[in-house]
Amino acid sequence: MDGVEVLPASNALKRRAITALALVPLVIAAVLWLPTPAFALVLAGVLMLAAVEWCTLAGLTRPFPRILYSTAILAAMAILWIWPQAQPWFFGLSALWWTGQAIALPRIKEIPRVEGVQWSLLAAGFLVLVGPWAALIYLHRLPSTGPALVIFLLFLMWTADSMAYFVGRAWGSGRAKLAPALSPGKTRVGVYGALVGAVVCGLTFAWILSATATATLLILMVCGVSVVISIVGDLYESLLKRRRGLKDSSHLLPGHGGMLDRIDSLTAAAPVFALGITLIGVTT
Repeated sequence: MDGVEVLPASNALKRRAITALALVPLVIAAVLWLPTPAFALVLAGVLMLAAVEWCTLAGLTRPFPRILYSTAILAAMAILWIWPQAQPWFFGLSALWWTGQAIALPRIKEIPRVEGVQWSLLAAGFLVLVGPWAALIYLHRLPSTGPALVIFLLFLMWTADSMAYFVGRAWGSGRAKLAPALSPGKTRVGVYGALVGAVVCGLTFAWILSATATATLLILMVCGVSVVISIVGDLYESLLKRRRGLKDSSHLLPGHGGMLDRIDSLTAAAPVFALGITLIGVTT
């Protein structure tokens, strides 16, 4: 993008790795050792940062409306906390919305610039930001297995993201692009790498649970679909940034960009994973 500092790939990767090494232990500690109410507050804080960046992508630039929108997002989380029975319905709706994006995004061939406030995008932000919060809180509060399920989802995302990056760089050059209008750097080979990562994680998860052959197949399906939707989340944020002529959602995290740049895959995958893992009965 115009006016944006472009670092050599090795420097960018180094900054990305340093930031990740600093954050990953904190994230794992928060998931494993915080009680669900404290975990919910920390997660809400993270998503508040993402909500501010979402305002930028939606064209909401004035401070007071941005504060008002972020407060509305926080209020939606508070309502779902008070009314936990609604959490599965909300992240189920979010999963359905992301499935719709998986169908719509491959059809995009051109990305026109947009100006002004996109009210529909602000409305969609409730599904994009509150949906994963509800899904992760729902998983975390499950007796005995909850934090482990959240950790597994995080490792699934990190593994798929890393496999897509390194496999794409190693064997993706000159191969078919995944979505050239949205993200020219992504290849179908990278997606195959991400799916291999999903299979490895799914088989490990099934082995830990001593799952039957049928249950193992279902776990692999949930992991595979979650990884595919995580890629949709990444592409969708790329679409929104290109509409606004932005490279990153902000400069909050060195090497990663903004909070949304770091969690875009998770925001899409968490509702789908929570819904899938609930439907196949792993949570019971």
